[in-house]
Amino acid sequence: MESYLNSENIARSRDGVEYHPLKPFLPANARILFLGSFPPQRKRWCMDFYYPNFINDHWRIEGAVFFADRNHFVDEDVKSFKLPDIVAFCQEQGIAFFDTSTAVRRLQDNASDKFLEVVEPTDVQDLITQLPQLRAIVTTGEKATETLCTTMNIPSTPKVNTFVPIPNTLNSHGQQLVLYRLPSSSRAYPLAFEKKVEAYRQMYEQFK
Repeated sequence: MESYLNSENIARSRDGVEYHPLKPFLPANARILFLGSFPPQRKRWCMDFYYPNFINDHWRIEGAVFFADRNHFVDEDVKSFKLPDIVAFCQEQGIAFFDTSTAVRRLQDNASDKFLEVVEPTDVQDLITQLPQLRAIVTTGEKATETLCTTMNIPSTPKVNTFVPIPNTLNSHGQQLVLYRLPSSSRAYPLAFEKKVEAYRQMYEQFK
């Protein structure tokens, strides 16, 4: 399987600055682009892909939405996710992934967004040009949402489970792109798993 690690960026990470350790995952048919803040520290990874922390529920939510099985992508025996299945699923469904920052400093030794300092924001417009069928950019955390609103000059920050238009940004079909905000898949976010599943399902329904 293709490696999604960005070895060059990993080698560049020094003096407290971390460069993004993963390549953008951009299927040509993507309608949805998830943009997080930045991956957690490598010691928290169970696979070399997006949402790599085993206790983060993103892939369980996707399993519940599309397969009615929260463990569809879970390999319980090795406490990891089924990466080949995840990649094939995202390519089939047209779901892309990257983050709103390409370089950060961690102000504390944890995975909390509020202790991330953005050193280099992502050139999101460049990602958009590679995704001609894109309909929505999805964020699931406050840090990612705020960073994206700043870099894309979005005047209003959407509340959770709502979306706002991204000014002067259309896809190749002339459709207005939107920023859609979902609840975080982190277990630290105080919302029942079933309600997160329903929120994600409604988002996917709007951008079939």
